[in-house]
Amino acid sequence: MEDLSFQWIKTNGITLHTAVAGPEEGPLVILLHGFPEFWFGWKKQIEPLTKKGYRVAVPDQRGYNLSDKPQDIESYSLDLLRDDVVGLIEHFGRTNAAIIGHDWGGAVAWHLASTKPQYVERMIAVNIPHPQAMPRVLKRNPLQWARSSYIAFFQLPDLPEKMLAADYFKTMVGSLVSTSNPDTFSEEELAAYQEAWDQPGALTAMLNWYRAIRQGNVLQVPEQKISVPVRIIWGIGDQFLSTELAKESLNFCEDAELVFVGEATHWIHHEQAYILNLLIEQFLTKEKAAAL
Repeated sequence: MEDLSFQWIKTNGITLHTAVAGPEEGPLVILLHGFPEFWFGWKKQIEPLTKKGYRVAVPDQRGYNLSDKPQDIESYSLDLLRDDVVGLIEHFGRTNAAIIGHDWGGAVAWHLASTKPQYVERMIAVNIPHPQAMPRVLKRNPLQWARSSYIAFFQLPDLPEKMLAADYFKTMVGSLVSTSNPDTFSEEELAAYQEAWDQPGALTAMLNWYRAIRQGNVLQVPEQKISVPVRIIWGIGDQFLSTELAKESLNFCEDAELVFVGEATHWIHHEQAYILNLLIEQFLTKEKAAAL
């Protein structure tokens, strides 16, 4: 990633530390990470996209790593997180962009595509369901309740911070390792995550994404079908989210396709980067071909 640079971009009243690469005039692609990552989580996707001529922006989303970290829960509503991305698009002088999101980053992408579709050329959700799919699946799949139990724990005050930060984030490192395929994360990569989590105020800010759920965060996403083209890419070994959620998400889209990837977990962008990059390129190229 020889041309990778970092910018401090003011958007929506905050400043986002953002990795930027690729030709300035190339079509804009924004990569949105989830919990507990930061821009670094997309490192295997940046260069393949820039080699295809895309301008790529990968922010540390608000609360993460070097970006601003408001400490109140209200600052992590999906409306605000969505508008952070709108500001990024406008910063680069564009009217829209291809949006690719994993985990919470995908939730932001779903909300942007649902409520401000004019900013989304097309969207890729990686191992993250449409937010309104979760309550539907929970009603009929008790196993998903168990898989999602950590979400309730993260909404507690103070205790999650103490547990997760103990012994220099031993629990968080252990979770990444235990829920991914063997040797997915190197010692150097895990150390980079620990450094990001150790930024002042970061852990509380990261957890506030979950705490905002009890304030109606998910309910901000409307149920009407999304009009922009959507591709859902899903590692079938995800220990947190069932494949049923992926299938249910199709019901919220007018034009969507679902691709399951074997030998991949929730961390597919690390484990099966080559396959994921091909699926991304194929979908983005389809959009360019349709515009000709």
